[in-house]
Amino acid sequence: MGVIAWILIGLLAGAIAKLLLPGKDPGGIIVTMLIGVAGGLLGGWLGKVVFGVDSIDGFFDLSTWIAAIAGSLILLVLYRVLTGNSRSHRHA
Repeated sequence: MGVIAWILIGLLAGAIAKLLLPGKDPGGIIVTMLIGVAGGLLGGWLGKVVFGVDSIDGFFDLSTWIAAIAGSLILLVLYRVLTGNSRSHRHA
């Protein structure tokens, strides 16, 4: 699959990751969508590197979606850890 397909999958995977990890994100919907795109690319890369998959094929292949959603979840959690703590201390 090409980069454009991973971007499209990433947009949808970001929305799914947001549904799996509800809550207020500091960046809003645009940042969440960008995290989803980056997470989709990360998931595809991790699938190749960690699992030795030559290429994750097919837009409708389950492994493609699992990789994209996992990458999006990883980045969403990291984003919340890095930005959430600094925002909560401003009210003190």
